[in-house]
Amino acid sequence: MPFKFKLGLGHVIQGWDDGIKTMKKGEKALLTIPPALAYGESGSPPTIPPNSTLQFEIELLSWTKVKDICKDGGILKTILTEGEGWQTPKDPDEVLVKYEARLEDGSLVTKSEEVEFIVKDGCFCPALARAVKTMKKGEKSLLTVKPQYAFGENGWEPASGNDGVVPPNTTLQITLELVSWKIVSEVTTDNKVSKKILKEGEGYDRPNDGAIVQVKLIGKLQDGTVFVNKGDNEAPFEFKIDEEQVIDGLDRGVKTMKKGEVAILTIHPEYAFGSNESHQESATVPANSTVNYDVELVSFEKEKDSWELTTPEKIETCGRKKEEGNTIFKKQKYERASKRYEKALSFIEYDSAFSEEEKQQAKVLKISCNLNNAACKLKLRDYKQVVKLCTKVLDADSKNVKALYRRAQAYIQLVDLDLAEMDIKKALEIDPDNRDVKFECKLLKEKVKEYNKKDAQFYGNIFAKMNKLERLSSANGARKQEAGPMTIDSKA
Repeated sequence: MPFKFKLGLGHVIQGWDDGIKTMKKGEKALLTIPPALAYGESGSPPTIPPNSTLQFEIELLSWTKVKDICKDGGILKTILTEGEGWQTPKDPDEVLVKYEARLEDGSLVTKSEEVEFIVKDGCFCPALARAVKTMKKGEKSLLTVKPQYAFGENGWEPASGNDGVVPPNTTLQITLELVSWKIVSEVTTDNKVSKKILKEGEGYDRPNDGAIVQVKLIGKLQDGTVFVNKGDNEAPFEFKIDEEQVIDGLDRGVKTMKKGEVAILTIHPEYAFGSNESHQESATVPANSTVNYDVELVSFEKEKDSWELTTPEKIETCGRKKEEGNTIFKKQKYERASKRYEKALSFIEYDSAFSEEEKQQAKVLKISCNLNNAACKLKLRDYKQVVKLCTKVLDADSKNVKALYRRAQAYIQLVDLDLAEMDIKKALEIDPDNRDVKFECKLLKEKVKEYNKKDAQFYGNIFAKMNKLERLSSANGARKQEAGPMTIDSKA
């Protein structure tokens, strides 16, 4: 008859433990085991004499893998039914499980046909949250749970009469099945937009900036009130990504989705309607509201990447993106405008295949985009980036007054006044009547006076402190000279 035991726990002689670990399922082998790995000097009377070398013919019929989840023997998992795929749930995910908990004597504690919970929040006892993170969809496992991962020294009293009591310091046997789970991910780094996938989409492709997307969506307040419903009983709602046609959180969330994907987006006020109430088609969204959107991405058409365009198309697209940036800049949305100028430049960054005429067109666009981006960075107080962008322009056009002027502005803010002065002098040599440069020159002179005054005050304070210290030191020396003889006199 087949013989069943747990490997590595000393249930059999060490030679078996060591030998069987080297075997494959269905393998037959002859193990020759020396006395030290068998019954040693004592033997096993009356059958096995002392110091006997033994031979065993063994066939490995099957085995069940046991995983030590916490690496301390606290939760041992035996897989009863293998799951699908390779993914396992993470802390933010929402899982649907079935479980049955029993005492070691087989007495039923509790049974749940289906229960849904967020992994990090846990369910029933700590072992379930830890174990489910090691499981695949459809997997069914038996957990041997020591008291520290069950209910410890306090035990467990059920809320209803249908469940059994768990005495203090009790080991549990829990059968756990992972039926399914919904993946929850953070869309933004500040955790203010999250996405819970209800239905996986197709393939790997996702919309990019400028993509035209078709969606079905239902917008809800936290109490369930529907304030917008688009595409459900009509043609899908269409909008263009990164064009502010919808709220920022919806824009960002849809960008992470695949075709056919269905998800719930939870969007905090900063990425929704902000601090003002907003009148929508079915209800008013109060100020500072966190909102939910049920979204299905029906289809999308990506904006072409640079490598998909001909050289004339690259130049045309760069020009269009630059104009879009200008429009956004006028709305005082400097961060978005900066990104649009950077996007524009990406289309003409590599111009080795351009004709001479196209290279000249690209040069003009590069200068314009970098200058405009420098203006954005000045507004955003990113002065080091302003210097880099203006230096790029001056590498291409050393007499560009705007680049000299904006770089001088940045240098003044960075307190590199000598470099600012050099740029302003050069700009005035090129364009002596430029009012902006003259104004910056006046500002520079005021800054120099201000810093000279601060320097004078700073050094004046230092000199004053030094003089004070010298006076104190002289006075202490005099007191010491006077005190010396007095001390000696007192001791005499």
